[in-house]
Order: sequence, then structure tokens, then C-alpha cells
Amino acid sequence: MDKKTLNILVCPKCQSALEYDKNAEELICQNDQLAFPVRDGIPVMLVEEARSLANNKAEQ
Repeated sequence: MDKKTLNILVCPKCQSALEYDKNAEELICQNDQLAFPVRDGIPVMLVEEARSLANNKAEQ
């Protein structure tokens, strides 16, 4: 994910900035604790497709 694209994209739920997790190929919203997948280099910016990070923290 190039920096220019990352600077343009925001969380579709809260409009905050996203962080790119290269290993997981996900865009992370810290505010909403959501991870949006990047499939074949294309970010899937649908809340319905996002993985909740809050559940993972509760399990640890």
C-alpha cells in the first residue's frame, strides 16, 4: 500500500486515519477497533467486511 493512497483513505465509519498492517494485509482503525481487508491490493472499505479487533483483545 503506497503512502499516497493511505493518506487519502479514511475509516468509513468514523472518518479517522487508518494504519496499514503489511503482514496481515489490513487497514486498521484504532478508534473503532476494526481491520479492513486488502484483497489483491484493493482495500475493501465496507464496515460489514471489517474484522473486529475488540473481540481479539478480549480473548487474550
